Amino acid sequence: MTVTSVTVQAPAKINLQLAVGPLRPDGYHGLVTVFHAVSLFDEVTVTSAAADSVRVTGEGAGLVPEDGDNLALRAVRVLRKAVTLRGKTSGAHAAANTGGVAVTIAKRIPVAGGMAGGSADAAAALVACNELWGTGLSREELCALAGDVGSDVAFAVIGGTAIGEGRGERLTPAPAAPAACHWVIALADGHLSTPTVFRELDRQRKGQQVPDPELSAALIAALSAGDPAKLGAALSNDLQEPALTLFPALRKTLDAGREAGALGALVSGSGPTCFFLAGSAAAATTLAVALSTAGMGRSVTTATGPAPGATVVGMS
Repeated sequence: MTVTSVTVQAPAKINLQLAVGPLRPDGYHGLVTVFHAVSLFDEVTVTSAAADSVRVTGEGAGLVPEDGDNLALRAVRVLRKAVTLRGKTSGAHAAANTGGVAVTIAKRIPVAGGMAGGSADAAAALVACNELWGTGLSREELCALAGDVGSDVAFAVIGGTAIGEGRGERLTPAPAAPAACHWVIALADGHLSTPTVFRELDRQRKGQQVPDPELSAALIAALSAGDPAKLGAALSNDLQEPALTLFPALRKTLDAGREAGALGALVSGSGPTCFFLAGSAAAATTLAVALSTAGMGRSVTTATGPAPGATVVGMS
């Protein structure tokens, strides 16, 4: 059977911890983070075509570029280059199969919401084109290529719960109990640019001695024990205060979630999405209703975690 189309789902992420170190000479900040994939997925379909293209539908589609700046198309180019080089060095003709692709992205992950939706799309494109072209790269090899696309892309490939270091691209599995976590996600009525939030962090830290980031022992202990109350108390994000400065309405959302019984409340990544930990599925539903009734953001949804990474869900 000749494969002409592959569809892949990739998850949103939240950061259970995001510790940000000082600004480095290369313009990045050293990070220690604990990624956690949740059951909110974008769906990406790649189909053989004469030339590369991308079309975006769904949540925030109008904010996603449909040109060469699209992260999914960037992932296609990175994979194609790697396969071409491998073919040349091995004497094989692997590059002959890496033709153009039409990429269709159906979005559910909020755009510029701090949940790495663009990275999820890039991870899905890597996995989909790996199948479409029959390149046979392992997950580890795809993760190595993912770092050339974006800092969070490798995690979207593997999913689950993982510790990220460097720019977030160096991953190790996080010790976690098998029990599912129940989350409520409040999508803000607005957007935040990640570079802008980092610049605000640097402004707030000006003149301070910033230590190197460290992994939270309390968070790892809570994950290992599968204790929702301890996990909620251990959530942390160095980008939260800059995000709240730029988007003050988020304070009200976080406060409303805590008042409604959330075990933990945090801005997701660079924001402005907020997430809340509940003790059970029923508690998550109750919390979601309370936040929605209070008008916290443009929409509120529930999710579970950890969710799997980019996964093939269709092929023809």
